[in-house]
Amino acid sequence: MLETDLKYILDTFFTLFTMTLIIFMVPGFAMLEAGLVRTKNVSAVLTINVMIYAVASLAFLLVGYKIAFGSWDSLNSSIWAVFMFQMAFVGKTVNIMSGGVSERVRIIPLAIFTVIMGAVIYPLAVNLSWGADILAGTMLDIDMYDLAGSTVIHSTGGWALLAAILVIGARRGRYVDGRIRVIPASNIPLVVLGALLLWIGWFGFNGGSVGSISSVESANLVAKTIMNTNSAGLSGAIIAGILMHIRYKLLDITMILNGALGGLVAVTAAPDLYNMYTPIIVGAIGGALVVFAVPIFDKLRLDDPVGALSVHLVNGIWGTLAVGIFVKDVSFVSQLKGVVVIGVFAFSVSYTVLFLINKFSKFRASDEAQLVGMDINECGVESYPEFKSAI
Repeated sequence: MLETDLKYILDTFFTLFTMTLIIFMVPGFAMLEAGLVRTKNVSAVLTINVMIYAVASLAFLLVGYKIAFGSWDSLNSSIWAVFMFQMAFVGKTVNIMSGGVSERVRIIPLAIFTVIMGAVIYPLAVNLSWGADILAGTMLDIDMYDLAGSTVIHSTGGWALLAAILVIGARRGRYVDGRIRVIPASNIPLVVLGALLLWIGWFGFNGGSVGSISSVESANLVAKTIMNTNSAGLSGAIIAGILMHIRYKLLDITMILNGALGGLVAVTAAPDLYNMYTPIIVGAIGGALVVFAVPIFDKLRLDDPVGALSVHLVNGIWGTLAVGIFVKDVSFVSQLKGVVVIGVFAFSVSYTVLFLINKFSKFRASDEAQLVGMDINECGVESYPEFKSAI
């Protein structure tokens, strides 16, 4: 067997393996969101997550991949493996959005938006950064370093979520008489399971984005990337727990887990470039940002049941800018420009599409439907039929 053939086979297997780890993030998002919503909305949340994976993936296969990368070519590993790896990313942008509009969003209009996100919006964000680059040579050309998508995936999903919340509004009874009504999570064990599945999936998310493992140098880089990814999650969890205890004298597991996820989002832009200590700083700041951002968004009446704006939008921005701060060969101005260009594009296009869809198919369920629960109204299947729906 030729050495080139062996490298091709190893890199193809590596790409398929890391793709599989990323797919584990599908049940990760599903379990996390199912645990954070009320029992009367769990089936709807699970249905949405499954439909996102199916609809976004096919839209990317049929339309989006060509828009993103311009061609179906690969020299170092199988193009089918490369496609599957890229396809594993696409649904995450809508997963980020769907969690943040849980308990009041209707499935059909969200599925329509998912088609457009998977076929056009996300592929164009990839095109401007990792892909064919239709803005090359113009003043808007992006020279941003973003290994696995702090901005391209997480901020894009976060901007889409912000647009969706503005179009759809808050859950029934969330903000009453100027006060914030607490709506507790229904199943903490599911939240823990979902968050840890996401954490494991991140090793494929970031490690696989290195692109190769068929040489000593690339194998070491993959290992360092995964180690740095994990370190950021660890520090994010720890600092979130410390801050919650200082502030409330309590250790809130949901906030600790969101702190870990915030650290993971933040480090995603450059875990391959950092030394072994920098991700601890980047992740710790990411965890702290989650703790401070969640109440700020609530004060702004941006109802986000899972904290996705704080985890993905805020830390997608922070993580991308952090590369320009901590890596001497990366320009902070270039990182900032990338954040702004992708942000303006993702928010404006998402808001326009959501607004137009909402004109003929309302995203927001009626107050009566929310009272009964989205499971009955959208799915006809209750996850916990022995329980009566709570107001």
